[in-house]
Amino acid sequence: PICEDISVTYADIQTPPRPDLIPTRLADLETPCLILDANRMDRNIARLRQRLASLGVSLRPHLKTAKSVDVARRVMGSAAGPATVSTLKEAEYFAAAGVRDMIYAVGIVPGKLGKVLQLRQQDVDIAVVLDTVEQAEAVAAASRAAGQAIPALIEIDCDGHRSGVLPGDAASLLAIGQALTHGAELRGVLTHAGASYGARTEQALIEAAAQERRAVVQAAETLRSAGHACPVVSLGSTPTAHFATDLTGVTEVRAGVFVFFDLVMAGIGVCKVDDIALSVLATVIGHQREKGWILVDAGWMAMSQDRGTSKQPVSQGYGLVCDSAGTPYGDIILADANQEHGIVTVRPGSGATLPDLKIGDRVRILPNHACATGAQHGSYRVVRGTSDSVEANWQRFGGWS
Repeated sequence: PICEDISVTYADIQTPPRPDLIPTRLADLETPCLILDANRMDRNIARLRQRLASLGVSLRPHLKTAKSVDVARRVMGSAAGPATVSTLKEAEYFAAAGVRDMIYAVGIVPGKLGKVLQLRQQDVDIAVVLDTVEQAEAVAAASRAAGQAIPALIEIDCDGHRSGVLPGDAASLLAIGQALTHGAELRGVLTHAGASYGARTEQALIEAAAQERRAVVQAAETLRSAGHACPVVSLGSTPTAHFATDLTGVTEVRAGVFVFFDLVMAGIGVCKVDDIALSVLATVIGHQREKGWILVDAGWMAMSQDRGTSKQPVSQGYGLVCDSAGTPYGDIILADANQEHGIVTVRPGSGATLPDLKIGDRVRILPNHACATGAQHGSYRVVRGTSDSVEANWQRFGGWS
């Protein structure tokens, strides 16, 4: 039978690659794959830490972008945290790695409280987020049944972007706070200035940060005036974290994409293209010269379908194309993509010319959205600067369960 010649077993597939067999040069890597410039990452982390220290607040990094223990250990204040997560799978993964202080920053539902309690029984101080009395009653009931108070933060809607209680809605705030007193713990308030992603000027970013602060501090004061303890006042988005000028009344800032940055952040003005630490390594697989196309083996499965820069003054297509050392060619973008094919062209309206790339040559493509592009890959190949040397292979994970 034909299958007798097949020597690969299920165990072979499940066994991770031996470190000594991992290619040590970019030129030897199979493409497409995810590249992380550790020098840029370290610089991005230091930049935000220094800024927040000058404003007198702590950083609670959001680990949803990195989804990697190796990255988490470099961005958290200590091996135990603090941290923010967006899924309970993240919470379990990082708890297994020793993280003990987390906020699960997505609205809680009753069906997920069992996992929250399991984590808390493992000495993980994980807090949940909610914005309704119904959720608060469910958290309180689960707390009573388990004999353990689950801490919760009330989410505040600071800009109409997503969910949360309006900061001036004292009745809802106090009703939620009161519901939590029946077995759970009101730990504080939390907000996210998601609308800041639409800002286009420095002044607009400063105003978004000020509005975010006012909203969450007002909500905290309302709760305290009614006798509720509100020790945590948490806010954050990568844009406002970098443009806040006053964080009086705030205890912590949450941000995530700042670790890597991306083209959306560059388009907002939060970073420069040279700060982007993440890229996708791709290989030239063909040409359509009459169309002005270079074809590469990185399509939307490698880059994701995120087109966040299409809403900005400069659209980057599916990504900005760089040489193999990570230097942008200038107005050369991944203009279109199929599942495993990417089409590299000159940006419309530009006078640039396509680089002279042969089949087999390598390029690196900077992503629109680091979270979405990262989610397409299972690991980071770590480099430093323009070096061709791959110094590590850091695992990352995805999914929800």
